[in-house]
Amino acid sequence: MRGILYRLNPAVPNHWLFLLAGFLWTGVGTFLCIRAFLWLETLHDLSAALFGASGAVIAVAGKRFVFANVARKNVGRIFRLPQRACFFAFTAWRGYAMIAVMIILGITLRNTSIPKQYLAPLYIAMGGALVLSSLVFYKSFWAHQRDN
Repeated sequence: MRGILYRLNPAVPNHWLFLLAGFLWTGVGTFLCIRAFLWLETLHDLSAALFGASGAVIAVAGKRFVFANVARKNVGRIFRLPQRACFFAFTAWRGYAMIAVMIILGITLRNTSIPKQYLAPLYIAMGGALVLSSLVFYKSFWAHQRDN
């Protein structure tokens, strides 16, 4: 049984997990920002710029005080993994639960009666913080490549 489970494990060299996590964070962050910008595009006035700018400011703060720390913890955990690790080990199990909660929250907010221009700064803040923090993963990948 153990041999079967070992063969079914989608293991990759652990340094690729940095790139995988970075792509995921960048992709999701970009998706959220694009969605928010499409909502703001319909405003055509100064309020769109204010909503966008407020989201960007919150994104920088979110990156600085929350998301970069989470990314660094994931980087440390990936470094501690064996040389070959499961493809899905780029985040901890608790991280998958957080991803599920964030997806559910995003869908719920998007389907409420809250006007989209008020949701846009939140989406820009979350998306921008994810994109900015994904740089931690890319930096770790390149550092690992350089050192090996």
